[in-house]
Amino acid sequence: MARVRVETVRTGGRTFRLRAPVVVLSSEPSWLELLPSQRIRTEGRLRPPERGDDVAAVLSGRGPPVVLSGPSGVQRAAGQLRAGLRRAVDPLPAGERGLLPGLVVGDTSRLDPSVREDFRTVGLTHLTAVSGTNVAIVVGAVLLLCRRLRVGLRISPVVAAVALAGFVVLARPSPSVLRAAVMGLVALVALSSGNRKAAMPALATAVLVLVLADPDLAATPGFALSVLATGGLLVLAPAWRERWSRHLPRWLADALAVPAAAQVACGPVVVAISSSLGLLSVPANLLAVPAVAPATVTGVVAALLAPVWLPAAHAVAWVGWLPTAWLVLVARTGAGLPGASVPWPNGMRGALLLAGFTVLLLPALRRRRLRLARLAGSTGAAVVTAGLSMAAPAWPPTGWFLVACDVGQGDAVVLRVGEGSAVVIDAGPEPRAVDRCLDDLGVRQVPLVLLTHLHADHTDGLPGVLQGRTVGEVEIGPLDDPEEQHDDVLGQARDAEVPVQRAALGEARTVGPLHLSVIAPGRAYRGTSSDPNNSSLVVRLRVGPTTVLLTGDVEPEAQRDLLRRGIDVQADVLKVPHHGSASQEPAFLDAVGASVALTSVGAGNTYGHPSRNTLDRLLATGTRSFRTDLDGDIALAHRDGQLVVIGRRGAGSAAPR
Repeated sequence: MARVRVETVRTGGRTFRLRAPVVVLSSEPSWLELLPSQRIRTEGRLRPPERGDDVAAVLSGRGPPVVLSGPSGVQRAAGQLRAGLRRAVDPLPAGERGLLPGLVVGDTSRLDPSVREDFRTVGLTHLTAVSGTNVAIVVGAVLLLCRRLRVGLRISPVVAAVALAGFVVLARPSPSVLRAAVMGLVALVALSSGNRKAAMPALATAVLVLVLADPDLAATPGFALSVLATGGLLVLAPAWRERWSRHLPRWLADALAVPAAAQVACGPVVVAISSSLGLLSVPANLLAVPAVAPATVTGVVAALLAPVWLPAAHAVAWVGWLPTAWLVLVARTGAGLPGASVPWPNGMRGALLLAGFTVLLLPALRRRRLRLARLAGSTGAAVVTAGLSMAAPAWPPTGWFLVACDVGQGDAVVLRVGEGSAVVIDAGPEPRAVDRCLDDLGVRQVPLVLLTHLHADHTDGLPGVLQGRTVGEVEIGPLDDPEEQHDDVLGQARDAEVPVQRAALGEARTVGPLHLSVIAPGRAYRGTSSDPNNSSLVVRLRVGPTTVLLTGDVEPEAQRDLLRRGIDVQADVLKVPHHGSASQEPAFLDAVGASVALTSVGAGNTYGHPSRNTLDRLLATGTRSFRTDLDGDIALAHRDGQLVVIGRRGAGSAAPR
């Protein structure tokens, strides 16, 4: 995803001049090399944004962008510093190597998906994006330096503001960075005035000015979170710090009050958009506090050193490794505890419910008579939450990269390619089931829907994927049979203004961490036992160390053809062809040699799927079998370098080596 400002649109032989923000979705890696202030030309299909998005449109890009002019000198220098930071952290272990640039400038391009998921579960996601935390650290470090140099109280905020402007350029001037910078300026205004009471008027003025300048901010969750967090720090944190410092060391009271105030203020908005309540957010943030500032400061120093003295930058990055490793440990440990995150109603209902609980709970914190009741209630809630968590594992599981959805007698596979973004292979037999699966996984953007073939149990759920989500394109196989399903797919895609392409043999894509290649069919089959089944697209995937073979409904004719062509079908995970039917080529199953078999099949179906002979053949070779009719949604995840399989109904285990 890339955010651009569109100034000229040419379509239908007409040219329009405007000035509007647009998000581009593209699989072209050359977008990653672009810098702010560069002017480019690109082609694609424009679509309306989702409700609440702060952009005018979404563009599905076609081909690489054409660069028309280079970046400004300032942005070129900032790009060199960011690239230098990536070089500086190269010697670090994978988890810390991907996290440190995220802590400093919000660069999460190499962040391990499992680390990202752990941070989300325990409420530390704000650390991996440039936010008020980064601004506070930068401004605080500059003010501390000014104090050591005996710079006056009136001059210090000016110096900090200049440093803040430089940090905005370094971290890229995205809307979230600019919002965090404005909130930082609010604190500087209050500091320069020497009057704490000036903070709230400064915050109110900043909100009014920003909303008048960009009215779309009023409907943006990120803006609401920035304002609420700042308000919580200004209103709640000082009083809590003073009260708690009577019983705790001053530094501990301060460290506890800040994340608690921000969490309480932001909680209603967070649950409204995430459908979950993070019970470990405050303790996780408390444990993270000592490590965030050292990691950020050492990261900035490494970025400054890398362009001129790379060995020194490596050394500084290793100093930053220790606090960064602590953050990874906190997130991983917290995410593995029962009750780290519990389900909660989403939308306005969930927000109002949590706000009501908060309003009732805060006065109780001041009354001694209610402390015992509060302690008993909290203990009971913790016990119930832990019990529910152990009975029904949190979903989606940490580090997931593939989910076989339980859609009944049909196929639907979701492949994670980013936060809230996934490729979908097949859509199941009806819209509600696949829509539910994608909602539970938090998928809102689908760059690609690939339909292996056009049987109804793979295509009729397509409206559930298209509705309410940004979809880049739909790909189909070489055979337009059955014609009724073919016409339905084209009509649904046309109504949603999503292009339909035909997949090609040998087609290869890289989307995020996912590498996808089409290895069959070599031709559209005619005169076989089932031409649509045998003409299924067969896709080989690689995600990190794991290979997955998705086979649609291919039957023995197509399976033998793959072997005759000498195609490499070996994989760690096999999506068993045709719901595990008896129509299998034993030599094909043996050639795949999978350690895990996923069978997408409906409970109580009348086809006799899956066949006992097919399952026995797989089990005889040491393959571990998982089925959606027994295990529900089935997720694959990487944990500590090992492939783990988790069934939503409680089944789960490490894959055999």
